[in-house]
Amino acid sequence: MSEINPVVIFFAAIFTNNMILSNFLGMCSFIAVSSEIKTSLSLGQAVTFVLTFTTLLNWMVYHWLLVPLGLEYLRFIIFIIVIAAFVQLVEMIIDRYFQSLYYALGIFLPLITVNCAILGVSLFMVIRDYTLLQSMAFGVGSGLGWTLAIVTLAGIKQKIKNNPLPKGLEGAGITLIITGIMALAFIGFSGIVQIQ
Repeated sequence: MSEINPVVIFFAAIFTNNMILSNFLGMCSFIAVSSEIKTSLSLGQAVTFVLTFTTLLNWMVYHWLLVPLGLEYLRFIIFIIVIAAFVQLVEMIIDRYFQSLYYALGIFLPLITVNCAILGVSLFMVIRDYTLLQSMAFGVGSGLGWTLAIVTLAGIKQKIKNNPLPKGLEGAGITLIITGIMALAFIGFSGIVQIQ
C-alpha cells in the first residue's frame, strides 16, 4: 500500500471508503446524536480530532513498540488503551481550559472512546500497512467523512422533522432508511478510487 498517495487516501476515506456509509462503523453515536446540526458538527469535530491523533499514536506504538518486540498480537488491547487514554486526556484539558465547550459536548466526549470507527481506523491502518503519512491522511479523512455523514443526516432529519411520517418509520426507522439512501448515494463515488 505504500505506493498510494496520501492525498488519494484522504479523499477516499471521506467519500468512497466512508467509515459510516461503507463500513458501517460508528453507527451507535451516529444514530443517537444526529438530531441537530450543531450537536452533530461538534461531535464530528471531536471525532475528527481524536481520530487524527489516535491513528498517529497507534501507528507509532504499533511500528515502534509492538513490532520490534514481537507483540503484534496485543494490538487490539493496546489500541483500545491508547484511544481511551487519549480521549480521557482531551476531556481533562477541555474541562480545565474550555469550560463552555466541555459543557456543550457533555456526554458525547466520553462516548468517543467507545466509537468503533476510531478503533476501526487504527486496525485498517495496520491491515493495509500504511506509512505514517498515509495513516495521518486516513485518520483525518475518516474523521471528516464521519462528520460529513452525521451532519448530512442531521440536516435531512431536521428538514423532515415536522412532516408526518407513518408510525413505523418514526425515530430509528427513518434514520436507518436515510442512512441506507446516503450509502447508496456515496456508492456513486466508488468509481473514482477505492483504497481496499
